[in-house]
Amino acid sequence: MALTQQLARVSEAYLARCRRAAGTGPDGDPGWDPPEGDMVDLGWGIWHLIRFCQGMGVEDEHIAVLRRSIDGDLGGDIAFLDHPGVYDGLTPPPALLAPAAVAEIAHALNRMGLDAVLDHLPANNTKAARACRLTGFTGDPRAYLTEHFSTLRAFYTTASRRGLAVVAWTD
Repeated sequence: MALTQQLARVSEAYLARCRRAAGTGPDGDPGWDPPEGDMVDLGWGIWHLIRFCQGMGVEDEHIAVLRRSIDGDLGGDIAFLDHPGVYDGLTPPPALLAPAAVAEIAHALNRMGLDAVLDHLPANNTKAARACRLTGFTGDPRAYLTEHFSTLRAFYTTASRRGLAVVAWTD
């Protein structure tokens, strides 16, 4: 099974409830089950957008925001999510972005001019896919990257508006 980028919007109260469940359960199961509408599977889209941005010399601040949006921040008391019921253990454990960080990321993503970045894509879809390291990709890379970026931006905008944290992991 291929690894994909996962994000979940959660309240601090929900995290506290999961932390308590992990601490009291016999196998440390946190009972992680955020509402389906507050989870998103970004596939590989943002990873490819980051690679393309790096190759095109896009401003480091944009690349840093994209990375932070899917990597989370260091720290955050969520070691209890390092559990097979949450993720497969083949990648680093889930990382947390507190509500203040989520607001920063949402603001930065809303300021980011994706069209200006994607204007550097070759017009030919095969060449554009190669530029993004989308091996074997047969669709329209511009549409693919735009869709995933738009999903990421909307996800963070909603989390920020609701004052929620974001948990990021690869599964």
